[in-house]
Amino acid sequence: MPYDHTEGAYPLGRWLSDQRRAFRAGQMTGERAAELEALGIVWDTADAAFAENLAAARAYYRLHGTLAAPRGAAVLDVAVGQWLTNVRRPGGLGKDPARAERRAAALAAIDPDWNPGEHGWTVDWQRHYAHLAQLVGEGARLAAVVPGVTRHGEDIGRWLTTQRHNWTRLNEEQRRRLAELGVKPARVVRARQAPGKAGTGSPSGRGAEAFNKGVQALRQYLDREGRLPARGHVENLPDGPHRTGVWLSNQKQRRDRLTPGQLQTLAALGIAWAGA
Repeated sequence: MPYDHTEGAYPLGRWLSDQRRAFRAGQMTGERAAELEALGIVWDTADAAFAENLAAARAYYRLHGTLAAPRGAAVLDVAVGQWLTNVRRPGGLGKDPARAERRAAALAAIDPDWNPGEHGWTVDWQRHYAHLAQLVGEGARLAAVVPGVTRHGEDIGRWLTTQRHNWTRLNEEQRRRLAELGVKPARVVRARQAPGKAGTGSPSGRGAEAFNKGVQALRQYLDREGRLPARGHVENLPDGPHRTGVWLSNQKQRRDRLTPGQLQTLAALGIAWAGA
């Protein structure tokens, strides 16, 4: 009930707030407290709000198998994604240590990985991992989880390709969890120059440098955004801006002139046409 609610001319909302204040101060008799509880009073409105949001989080978990919800997620008319973002922040579970501990335990009872930052990775990584685990648990072969394979609207195939390629950047626990699903790091394939065939040898000079810089920019973008850049995108590298979107489009147009090693590098980043 809002504080300013009235019944006729009577300030009922203010009166109810006064009863809660008296209860917390120990100034209310047990008989009066029992009468109010029989009417369904909630003594701590903050805990009541948390319980409502927790119910929404539980419903979201039943649907998605994880509490690593994107910020815009909603369920049961509750903005559960934003709420989970808020409670993960320092102090987000409340200032009282005992209450914060109880609330964290309630969230962990739904999903032990509700706060992936404690493990050293992002909510985005946790969500993709959980969805990959669902696919594998339902019988999907890892070899079939290629870029374009989605779960709950997320491109899990592209994410998986990125994890394999960036295996050494993952922490030990991330690698352990992926390995339990059967994921292995991408093999580094060394391209050999085929005699008598133009355009299939190892690049050198400016061409190799330009290609490597493009790969660096593309990998940086994929690590951050988890998707391919638009044609007009410009990525900022330590040595200056790079027209990564145009560069990627150019690689596709000159695909037949790329070396096997270059194609393998792009395929490992989730570029579908490079592995075709």
